[in-house]
Parts: sequence; structure tokens; C-alpha cells
Amino acid sequence: MKIAVTGKGGVGKTTVAAILARLYSHQGDFVLAVDADPDANLASAIGFSELEISKIQPLSSLSSFIEERTGARPGAGGGFFKINPRVDDVVDRFGIQFENIRLISIGKPKPGGTGCYCPENVFIKSLVTHLILKKDEMLIVDMEAGIEHLGRGTAKAVDALLIVVEPGKRSLQTAKEIRKLALDLGILRVFLVANKLHHTQDEDFFRKNLSDFEIIGFLPFDKALIEADTNGQAPFPTCRRVIQEIEKIKHFLDTNSQMSEDK
Repeated sequence: MKIAVTGKGGVGKTTVAAILARLYSHQGDFVLAVDADPDANLASAIGFSELEISKIQPLSSLSSFIEERTGARPGAGGGFFKINPRVDDVVDRFGIQFENIRLISIGKPKPGGTGCYCPENVFIKSLVTHLILKKDEMLIVDMEAGIEHLGRGTAKAVDALLIVVEPGKRSLQTAKEIRKLALDLGILRVFLVANKLHHTQDEDFFRKNLSDFEIIGFLPFDKALIEADTNGQAPFPTCRRVIQEIEKIKHFLDTNSQMSEDK
């Protein structure tokens, strides 16, 4: 299954992606986790040690490697380069391992987004396409506040796009914008995860303002998450209230994926 998690910055999408990765890992699945958010906090949220995190090499910063594969030095401007560079060995060369989870970091993309035809963005686009279309593994992608790393060729292969929201108009507006982009790309399974709920009235807020979304999870505001972050700990397995709700989301995704395969 291929899952992409996105939403406005600060809504908790990295926490959702990290706990999903740990849940699938604990049931014996091999998980490929892709940190496509420039803030790059997925490794710590999953539970990687500081030593392992220090080994992470954001792929967009590997100028020499990108030049080797594309035939052009990033930032040089002009000239010719390969638009289909070899990327099949990237995960093994630059990924870090924790339990059954292998993680790679995309890093900060070149200004202009993946639409910019430059060596580094062509390299990243080729990698994402390879991971989604070629890798026969559990894939969880922690996106930035959007879906810029996806294109028409890869978007349709995403089994589920989870948009994480919190109570607040700006978060809801971002969710609507992301869904529009997703539908334009052909992603049909777009689901909402409501986070940081303080009381039942928050559920009513989401149901009223996002009535045309399919909401598959309501996550409570949990002080344990704040304490874990303060202490430099991963939310799994200590933040039980949130984990229990994300387990329900996982069950929904598993069931939904099986139904899609049966069709």
C-alpha cells in the first residue's frame, strides 16, 4: 500500500505518518518511509536515534551524486541532462534503518517546485516515481503542505492521501486546496484526519465545515504528545490515546485497500 500524508504545517501530519509506520512495522511489514517535508522531522517522530539521524543525507543536497546520475551539476543552469536517471539503488545507499522501517529524506526542493526542469528536481521526481510505481513495499510519504512531489503518472498509484487538519479556518482552507489538486491529478481516495480535538464540539466543527470530505479519524489533543516532544521521545508507544485512534485509521486503510483489490 502507498500512503501519502499531508496538511498545513503544524497540524500533526508527521505524527500520523510516524505512528502509522510503527504500527505497520510492528505487524511485520517492511515500511519505506519518505520524509518529503523540508522540516524533516519524520525520523525523530518514528524513533530513530540521534546517531542515526545524524547520518541522514537529504537527497536534494547530494550535488555530486545528482551530477553523476543526471550528467549535469545542480545549479549550473542550461545544458543537457538525463530526464530518466538511475534511482533504483538510492534507498539502499542513503536510507537509514529502524526496526522494519527504512527512511530516506528528500530535503528542501529547488525553488519553483518539481515543475522546474533542473537536474535536482528531475532526479527527485524520478525517485518518487520509482518508489510509487516500482517498489512493491509498504510506502508512507510525509509530504510538505501540499502534494508537489506527485505528478499525474504517480498520483493515481497512491492508494490513499490523508489530509490532516486541526480546528481552525486556515487548516480547513489548506485541506480544500490540497484536495482540489489531488482530484486534478486523479487521486480518488482522499481522506481527512481531524487532529487536536479538545471536546466533542470539535467533531461537530469538522462535520459542519467539511461535510463533503470523508473523515476517517478524530484524534484527541494529548498532552503526552507534548511531553514526548519535550523529552525528545517518539510518540510511539507512549501516547496511547492517539495511537488507539490511529490504529482505527490503519484498520480503515487496510480494509479500503482490500476492497479496492477485490474490485
